[in-house]
Amino acid sequence: MSSTANKNIATPIISNADVKIDESLVPGLASRLVFPSPRSPIPPVAVPPSISKTDVVVATLVLKDGSSYQGFSFGAESKSVAGECVFQTGMVGYPESLTDPSYRGQILVLTFPLVGNYGVPSRDDMEPLLKDIPKYFESCEIHITGLIVGQYSQEFSHYLAHSSLADWLKEHDIPAAYGIDTRALTKKIRTQGVFLGKILFPKSVVGNAALGILTGNDLSIDGVIHPEPWMADYQDVQWIDPNERNLVAEVSVKEPKLYAPDPSIAITDVKGITLRILAIDVGMKYNQIRCFVNRGVEFKVVPWDYDFINEKDYHGIFISNGPGDPTMVKQTIERLKVALKDAKTPIFGICMGHQLLSLAAGAKTKKMKYGNRGQNIPCTDMISGRCYITSQNHGYAVDSSTLPPDFKELFVNANDGSNEGIIHKSLPIFSVQFHPESTPGPRDTEFLFDVFIESVKQFGLTGNLTPIQMPGGMLSENSKKNPHVNVRKVLVLGSGGLSIGQAGEFDYSGSQAIKALKEEGIYTILINPNIATIQTSHSLADKVYFLPVNPEFVLKVIKHEKPDGIYVTFGGQTGLNVGIKLKDQFEELGVKVLGTPIETIITTEDRELFAQKMLEIKERCAKSASATNVQEALDAARNIGYPVICRAAYALGGLSSGFAENETQLIELCTKAFATSPQVLVELSMKGWKEIEYEVVRDCRDNCITVCNMENFDPLGIHTGDSIVVAPSQTLSDEDYNMLRTTAINVIRHLGVVGECNIQYALNPFSKEYCIIEVNARLSRSSALASKATGYPLAFVAAKLGLGIPLNEINNMVTKVTCACFEPSLDYVVVKIPRWDLKKFSRVNKALSSSMKSVGEVMSIGRTFEETIQKAIRAIDYSFSGFGQNDLVDSIKEELINPSDKRLFAIASAMHQGYTVDQIWELTKIDKWFLYKLRNIIELEKQLKTYNYSTIKPDIILMAKQLGFSDRHIAKVIGSNELSVRRIRQEHGIIPFVKQIDTVAAEFPAQTNYLYVTYNAVEHDITFEEKGVMVLGSGVYRIGSSVEFDWCAVRAIRTLRDRGIKTVMVNYNPETVSTDYDEADRLYFENITLERVLDIYEIENSRGVIISMGGQTPNNIALPLFRQNVKIFGTSPEMIDTAENRYKFSRMLDQIGVDQPRWKELTSHEEAHEFCKQVQFPVLVRPSYVLSGAAMNVVHSSDDLSNYLSQATAVSREHPVVISKYIEEAKEIEMDAVALDGKLIMHVISEHVENAGVHSGDATLVLPPQDLDPATVKKIELATQQIGNALNVTGPFNIQFIAKNNDIKVIECNVRASRSFPFVSKVMDVDLIEMATLSMLGFHVDPYPSINLPKNYVAVKVPQFSFSRLSGADPILGVEMASTGEVACFGHDKYEAYLKALISTGITITMPRKNILLSIGSFKEKNEMLPSVRKLHRLGYNLFATSGTADYIQEHGIPVEYLVSLEESEHQLKSEYSLQQHLANNLIDLYINLPSKNRYRRPASYMSKGYRTRRMAVDYDIPLITNVKCAKLFIEALSRKTDFEISNIDYKTYRKREDSLQFQQQPQQSSQVVAGHVLSPTLMAREHGLKSMTSDLFSLDLSHSILPTSIASNINHTRFFRQNILTAKDFSRNDLHLLFGVAHEMRTLVERYGSVNLLQGRVMFTLFFEPSTRTSASFEAAMNRLGGRVVAIKTDSSSAAKGESLADTIRTVGSYGDVIVLRHPEPGSTRIAAKYSPVPIINAGDGVGEHPTQAFLDVYTIREELGTVNGLTITIVGDLKNGRTVHSLVRVLSQYQVTLNYVSPASLRIPDEIKKEVRKTRGIRQKEYSDLESVIAETDVLYVTRIQRERFTDLIEYERVKGSYIINNATLSRSKPNMIIMHPFPRINEIDPEVDFDDRAVYFRQMKYGMFVRMALLAMVLGGRSA
Repeated sequence: MSSTANKNIATPIISNADVKIDESLVPGLASRLVFPSPRSPIPPVAVPPSISKTDVVVATLVLKDGSSYQGFSFGAESKSVAGECVFQTGMVGYPESLTDPSYRGQILVLTFPLVGNYGVPSRDDMEPLLKDIPKYFESCEIHITGLIVGQYSQEFSHYLAHSSLADWLKEHDIPAAYGIDTRALTKKIRTQGVFLGKILFPKSVVGNAALGILTGNDLSIDGVIHPEPWMADYQDVQWIDPNERNLVAEVSVKEPKLYAPDPSIAITDVKGITLRILAIDVGMKYNQIRCFVNRGVEFKVVPWDYDFINEKDYHGIFISNGPGDPTMVKQTIERLKVALKDAKTPIFGICMGHQLLSLAAGAKTKKMKYGNRGQNIPCTDMISGRCYITSQNHGYAVDSSTLPPDFKELFVNANDGSNEGIIHKSLPIFSVQFHPESTPGPRDTEFLFDVFIESVKQFGLTGNLTPIQMPGGMLSENSKKNPHVNVRKVLVLGSGGLSIGQAGEFDYSGSQAIKALKEEGIYTILINPNIATIQTSHSLADKVYFLPVNPEFVLKVIKHEKPDGIYVTFGGQTGLNVGIKLKDQFEELGVKVLGTPIETIITTEDRELFAQKMLEIKERCAKSASATNVQEALDAARNIGYPVICRAAYALGGLSSGFAENETQLIELCTKAFATSPQVLVELSMKGWKEIEYEVVRDCRDNCITVCNMENFDPLGIHTGDSIVVAPSQTLSDEDYNMLRTTAINVIRHLGVVGECNIQYALNPFSKEYCIIEVNARLSRSSALASKATGYPLAFVAAKLGLGIPLNEINNMVTKVTCACFEPSLDYVVVKIPRWDLKKFSRVNKALSSSMKSVGEVMSIGRTFEETIQKAIRAIDYSFSGFGQNDLVDSIKEELINPSDKRLFAIASAMHQGYTVDQIWELTKIDKWFLYKLRNIIELEKQLKTYNYSTIKPDIILMAKQLGFSDRHIAKVIGSNELSVRRIRQEHGIIPFVKQIDTVAAEFPAQTNYLYVTYNAVEHDITFEEKGVMVLGSGVYRIGSSVEFDWCAVRAIRTLRDRGIKTVMVNYNPETVSTDYDEADRLYFENITLERVLDIYEIENSRGVIISMGGQTPNNIALPLFRQNVKIFGTSPEMIDTAENRYKFSRMLDQIGVDQPRWKELTSHEEAHEFCKQVQFPVLVRPSYVLSGAAMNVVHSSDDLSNYLSQATAVSREHPVVISKYIEEAKEIEMDAVALDGKLIMHVISEHVENAGVHSGDATLVLPPQDLDPATVKKIELATQQIGNALNVTGPFNIQFIAKNNDIKVIECNVRASRSFPFVSKVMDVDLIEMATLSMLGFHVDPYPSINLPKNYVAVKVPQFSFSRLSGADPILGVEMASTGEVACFGHDKYEAYLKALISTGITITMPRKNILLSIGSFKEKNEMLPSVRKLHRLGYNLFATSGTADYIQEHGIPVEYLVSLEESEHQLKSEYSLQQHLANNLIDLYINLPSKNRYRRPASYMSKGYRTRRMAVDYDIPLITNVKCAKLFIEALSRKTDFEISNIDYKTYRKREDSLQFQQQPQQSSQVVAGHVLSPTLMAREHGLKSMTSDLFSLDLSHSILPTSIASNINHTRFFRQNILTAKDFSRNDLHLLFGVAHEMRTLVERYGSVNLLQGRVMFTLFFEPSTRTSASFEAAMNRLGGRVVAIKTDSSSAAKGESLADTIRTVGSYGDVIVLRHPEPGSTRIAAKYSPVPIINAGDGVGEHPTQAFLDVYTIREELGTVNGLTITIVGDLKNGRTVHSLVRVLSQYQVTLNYVSPASLRIPDEIKKEVRKTRGIRQKEYSDLESVIAETDVLYVTRIQRERFTDLIEYERVKGSYIINNATLSRSKPNMIIMHPFPRINEIDPEVDFDDRAVYFRQMKYGMFVRMALLAMVLGGRSA
């Protein structure tokens, strides 16, 4: 490696020292790869091509600085070549670039990630008019010397593709290589300038006969010869600098050629002669000819040295682009000087033509460091100030300081300030450095051809030469016309609660907008009731109104605040609809709408207006018609023809849209659509076409850019929110890409958008036909995705644009040195996959169509599509290991034809079953290119299956990693485990590299912290000195884990940064604020998995990880991370596991005396019925294995239970069911708390409105609580303190309680932040996350900061549901969470707050017809509702009710109309009584449906009338209430007739916030924990506003020298006090329970304090007559940690060696100490010792007898790892005859209900007397085997023992049996995923070391547990100090 190489380049991944290339995979690869010597090349960083007959050829790129890179050849292999190495950062257009003569002599490095994807079009197709010009190329040959790319796609897909890129390159004898880190190359060239380079081939491939070949093996660098041994096998060539020769002469035409236009469009001069342009070809691209001829002029192309001075028959001169140094073309320059002097005609030059014109005018040129070669380069028009995106390819530039006086700069590069154009001040002479003809690239400046031709035309008509007239006006006029908007106070509309179609992306975009406004010094006001978001936090807007985002409330806020401006485009459809409704009032109120005008928004939202607007500019929309009723829609469909798509206007996420094949389906769609929208659009269906999106930005001065283009993996027919999306598009050619890009810009300009918008297309995959689907004139879901995919902060920029700031005056926030008026270049691939939670909903239709159903999305980044999509699949859910074999789909063909959320997995299964790409394409219409790439993954997976852990080779691991396989996926395929694969990978140096997302493909230095990880690279982009604290985000939004956890993560990050601590955020959710580029010091857009978090932790050398902020996703890997020695801040992961394991948590609650509902895990129907009989119905049933989508459910009777278990779950020992007592009519209470070392430092109590039984995420929360008894509150606080102490919590935690009759029970504890943390923090004005974060990091935190809340202040949080999106889902609440978001509002009482919050969810409270429908199931609820029904009647509402409810209401004298739920056939006869008709015709304004408890479970297919009417209410947008408590609260709130006037409780002001917390930046020691009084800030009076109470002192004093009273009591009053511990038989089940309880406490104390001085002054003697490591060490450690002393007797040098008897030794030692731990080889020896000992004897092993303390720790290990011992199958393997550990263990296990499998050789069977002992115990099953395979699949605990050589007298027998059982990964592959492997150690060979890395291998943790058990045992034997 060169000494100049980047220091971040890692040790080469492959080396010949330790790698054996698998020839079966890649024949000949071993002989082709040259492995790194000190200066040898870096090997390829890509997967080699699939090879069948020929070998892989490895080419080497050598740069003149001595660095070299190997890649896989895919072009010609005839000779080595040399040239100048340059890079191009464009996005598409490789056929055009390669045929651009400007690249003559250059080795071109393409950075974009889609080379080869769309093949190469026909070389024979010619332009119809220009007969000898090929239709799709820029010249007739490839001009580059060689091609270098990162990735090459051998498979291609495009309707125009004629061959692969490789075949085309071979036709032209051009070498090419892929697998080279082009980003590293680009950075090198960017930093050091362009290099001369060579592409060398092995002599064995090309021979050594070519001209100019060098024969040595030396490398000449700057004239110095360096020996390069590796080059001996390569054909070397001389360095060639193409700029030293006249490249123009090589590429120019040899003879003049005339091209004539179509006569019908020809432009003529005054004489009627067609205008002719004389074109000097110095390397002309063919598209320049097309651009002129297609505009109606003749175009005469002449050679570079053509003498045109005396030519007369032309009207203008054009000088083309060309290659090389312009000063080499002296003849042309001299003739141009004459032309300038004569000034006979207009002159126009492009690229080199620009340089030649400048040189002729007297200016100078200079060679640039690395040139400008890309398609996204912004150039500013110095006349108008407009900024254009241009395509460029040049290495030289004009020095503008040398321009003569009669010329001035026309364009300037907005990035580097270099000259991009000149213009004569008085003559029609101008030139530009960029390429207005594009190809490849944007067509934005093609108008310059029109400008020139117009000048020529005027000259032809008048004969006069007048100055060039540039369009766009003057800069001064433009500035005056579009000044910066002068606003001081701006109102921003939020989007409200998260729902399907409108989720966290608006938190991100709104937050960005507020940041932009604050940067401009503008006072910002936000209206958003979504209390869970960062947007509504104190660090952003100056004032936040927690009010509904609807016209009524927005108007109130405007009148109250009087803002100058308003943004309606950052709040999704909600904000947009408000803007539309209030558009006429904004001006009257003096409020300026910022950004896109409302009229534009209306045009884009109204389907008919939009279609008409597109017609004005002749843009194509699908054939369509709007309709305002069903009949109009049917008429439109008949005219258009079926199938059609029906879309509702003013709807988000395709709400109420769908495909109709016939009239029946259309009627059904329209009926629902008109319930939510006044208009629908009926349009022709284009199912199967490609769906393409562009994100477009436009400023007030008409500067336009497209920031990101995206291609849907799924064809049209699936809503884009439910589609897999890929960026950049992978299958579009340059013509496709820029055709749609140009259209996008034309449309956005025509519409007048200011800011950002999204345009969606349907593109026919077999032609250039396209249709515009829609334009979203606002920030959208795609905008957030595009921002994260490119690193371009769209929302931030859009907010600035709304203030009238032009794009080119805004900085690129990523590079800091370029402007925001540019289009990002991507050198990577991005994949978005939606996340669905359809299984949460009963009866939901899982089919994907045009209406969105996903609740979240993941985004992944990689260098290849394969790598990226595998990352994305894993991000959706931890259970998905990647794209591979699976059993998730029942009917593959059905799934492929009719997609659901499982389609991707169906494709994988289909490929495994042998479906071809063509077959899958026929069924899905997914572009074949994507299918080819997926096939690559499957093929490698199949190859992986031929290996196991022992045979897997490094090259196959590397290939798998480059294709995106995770360690877990590889392990699964080869039958190993994740950590074993990780170890072998790291041993071979296969490590990932960190890359930046910098928006410019490394062309400019970037100060970005936006990172991803890849294996397709050779170096890191950054260095790692910061050692930041890692914060793990929440991952994908899903039901149960949403934006509230992103709030927690961001607040943690900001808290750390405020204190100067460097931070690292890891998250993969593009919708979040946490993945914003400026939130953390470093952002890794990566999966939150064990593998990736370990990678980042190790690479960053992080100080530690915070896992408690991101919800359950990080919690799930807390323990595995901890076990890999990752520093976890806060509560120990082992304690987190205690809280999450139901057995451990239950035991802990029992120990501390906190109550919980009774529960049990059951393995048969009989057991389930018996338990239910004990606790009595109802019960809550949680199946561990789910069939038919059922999950948790409440069961009310024995029959109900039988039906549920038979229909919904499989119940067995492998699939147990957990049944809990369900307590009816209990109140649920939420506790959010923060603790430090187990002591509460803050807590907040909220109450649920609904009774227990509704998931807490769906519950209505009230804070401060209004209806809690003080005694209940006190009990809850005490229980919380006890739980926090028992778990030793440091950081956040949440407990859910139920209370009934003042009795409380714990139902759940989450040792992490909960979803209610944002709510309680904002309501109480105390940031609990800030407190928790500082506590975890060791900063001082003052407990219980003062709280100053206003009087009469209540907040209510209500759930936001998305049932309208989920066709068929039953909108009823239960124990499974269903809500997708939440909102919260404030009120003077809970009624006012509740109404505001309900309105915020979209429920309409103002009901003009006042018709309320009631359907109440149970008699109890009818009685409960009666007073509320009376109230409705008194309020004047018209009441309707179903049969039973109507009878009940009438009986109580209340007028009610009776509605019958009629069957379909009866609807028409009795419509006036039909409930369905009333719902369908919107005659009902509110439906209160309180279903009866389902006492008998009906079949899943049964649809009750109640379900059907509830579903109708949702489909027809009728407000629905299904909970009795909510119904009563709502009716009471209605009766109070609140006026909702704005008051000071509606908002939070954050401008001058003063922290209520005082922090000192000193680490806090554990022993300095603040104890004492705990303030309860949450107990509030019902009517008298705020009244706080102080609870009693209830802290536990846990200094390191004093045990808790309960423990001290336990250890001082056991029957083992001062007793011998000789046999396991002496311990009863209760004794074991006590021992393990004390062991758990010891563990807590050790973790908290390190030691407990319980046995200070006591002495323990150890006497080990046999070797021991673990037992002796753990006893000694245990005694030391208890504060005692240890005297270890060396038995080999003691008096025993002289023959002293054991009795005498014991008597002697016993007189010195307090306890003796004895190990002796003779069975029964400890009993003898006990006879003579004056102090207790503890048996540490007596020969083949017993080892009781080992058995105790073994059982304790089982409890800690699996939660319980009962019900387990425990298999004991090895020497069972002599194994004393086994004998004791079996005796202890006989205390439990277990199945014991004994596996041993016949000669080492377990002794009969032990089996006989066990038989006496009821409930124990014993079986003997000689074969482990027969029982491994059913085993829960595999207990392995060694064959003990010391027990054998016959060594031959020992040798025969010693290898009988060897546990390896193959064994484990057939075992349960949660089985544990134990071993008492020492081991010999019975467990393969590879098993050590499996998390199921617990034997090292078993040793750690041993110390705690022995601490407990010593404490119980010796007692505490008071004993």
